[in-house]
Amino acid sequence: MQARFSFPSCSSRRRAGMLALLLAAALPVAATGTDDAMPAMQAIPTLGAHTLLTQSEGDGSSPAVTSAIHTQDDGSSLLVLVAGHADNDADPTDSYANTWKRIGEPVTYNGYDGRFNARAYLAIGAHGGKHHTVQVVKAGSPNGEISLPFIEIVHAGKLQDVAQNYPTPSVTARAANKLTRAWQGMVGNPDTTSSLLTSGTVTTTGPATLVAVWLGDAYIYSMSAIPGDGFKVIDSYLHLPPNSGVQCAVAVRQVNAAGTYSVTWSGSPAQGAILWLFAFQAP
Repeated sequence: MQARFSFPSCSSRRRAGMLALLLAAALPVAATGTDDAMPAMQAIPTLGAHTLLTQSEGDGSSPAVTSAIHTQDDGSSLLVLVAGHADNDADPTDSYANTWKRIGEPVTYNGYDGRFNARAYLAIGAHGGKHHTVQVVKAGSPNGEISLPFIEIVHAGKLQDVAQNYPTPSVTARAANKLTRAWQGMVGNPDTTSSLLTSGTVTTTGPATLVAVWLGDAYIYSMSAIPGDGFKVIDSYLHLPPNSGVQCAVAVRQVNAAGTYSVTWSGSPAQGAILWLFAFQAP
């Protein structure tokens, strides 16, 4: 039933004023207390500044120092990988005195008598700023080859998940590739063998920045390493000088929902690779 209001005899101006008062009384009052305020939107993690230090075999120096990048003052996670001579086993340090934690154990490269390995390090809730560098002291082989990616993930308060594996081409594929390479070497053609290598999986509970790292293991100088599954390469070292180096590629994918993710790398010539996949989320 529609409500009806009756007014005593009065002027139209007075009736309009009384109606306005009644309507104002019926409207809800907006809450002004802080307890009823809407919560602030949580920042979504995203790729920040990044660089890749490379030193070739015989031309290295100690300490190995990255190029300077401009990181956020606070609230970022920092990721560093160190790949090269195993006797250069010092942990990284940086120009803002962050605490670095190694993720898992060093991974030894196949086929080099244990002389080379790769390690991953993380600094959560890091301090940063302008001219931010990372360095590694190379006590064992100061002039040896090294590759060192340094990556900032902004608004990333935790490493939600990580996967590390070391896939290699199958025995059948390796045998076929060996024969193909021998034939191509005899006739002077380029090596056209290839391999597909898939990382382990990571699981997220919401928006995340995924960082994938590929570290090839073959004694070759020019190669490709192309990620699928929505990943984009941000830094790479795939065309080496004649004195060799540690091949490396870093790729990133931004995801907006919870899920389970992996990445498959297509590489040529065929070779094995040490793979990492990291999932960073807000705290």
